[in-house]
Amino acid sequence: MRNHRKHTVLAAAAIAALSLGLTACGGGDDAAGAKDAGSASSSQSTAGTGSNGTAGGATADQTATKSGSGSTGGSATGGSTAGGSTGSTGGSKTGSTTGGSTGSTGGKSSAEAPACAYGDIKVTAAKADEVPTEHITLTATNTSGRSCTLLEYPLIAFGPIQTAKDVPAVAKSKPAAPVVLKPGAPAYANVRIALGGAHEDNKVVNEFNVNLFAAQGPAEGSIVVKAPAGGLAVDEAAAKTGYWTYELRNGADEF
Repeated sequence: MRNHRKHTVLAAAAIAALSLGLTACGGGDDAAGAKDAGSASSSQSTAGTGSNGTAGGATADQTATKSGSGSTGGSATGGSTAGGSTGSTGGSKTGSTTGGSTGSTGGKSSAEAPACAYGDIKVTAAKADEVPTEHITLTATNTSGRSCTLLEYPLIAFGPIQTAKDVPAVAKSKPAAPVVLKPGAPAYANVRIALGGAHEDNKVVNEFNVNLFAAQGPAEGSIVVKAPAGGLAVDEAAAKTGYWTYELRNGADEF
C-alpha cells in the first residue's frame, strides 16, 4: 500500500514536472514568436519609414533640383536676353545712327555748296619764276562770305571774248573731286601762255577775261583780270590751262 502510494506520488511528480517543462517550452516558443513578430513588425515599420523618408527625400531633392534648375535657367536666360538686347540695341543705334548721320552730313556739306559765280570770286595773276615767262598762276579767292564750289577750270580769253581762241585744259591736272572754297579760301590754276622766246605770233596782253563753270556749263559773266606788271607775251596757239586745285602739284600741274 505504501509502495503503491509512493509510486503514485512519484508518477504525479513526474507528470507535474513534465507539464511544467512543456509549459516552459511553450511559453518560450510563444515569447520567441512574439519577439519575432515584434521584430518583423518593427523591421517592417522601419523599412516603411525609411522607404517613405527616402521617397520624400528624393521628392524633395527632385523639387529642389527642378526649382534650382528653373531658377538658374531663368536667370541665365534673362541675363542672356538682357545682354543680347542691350548689345544689339547699343551696337545698332550707335554704329548705324552715329556713323550714318556723320557720313551723310559730311557728304551733304560738300554737295550743298552751290557753284561759284563770277560775283563770288576774285581772280589775280602772277608770273612764274622763270625767264622768259612761259607760265602764270591764277589765284581764285572766295569773297562771297559763304562756301561755293569752283568747278572745272578757268575759261580764259586772251583778247576780246568774241574773237579770242579757247584755251584748252590739260586733263592730267583734273582733281579727284571739285574744289569747295570756304569764305576767304583760295584755289589755283597753272596756265601756260607761251613756249618761250620771241615769236611773231606773240601778243602783249595787259588784261584778259576769265569765266567760270556752272553745273550745266559755262556760267554767265566774266571776271576781268589784270596782267602782272609789264604785261604778258601770249602765244594763243601754245596756251593751255590746268584745272582749279587747292594747291599746285608736281607732275599734274607741270606742262
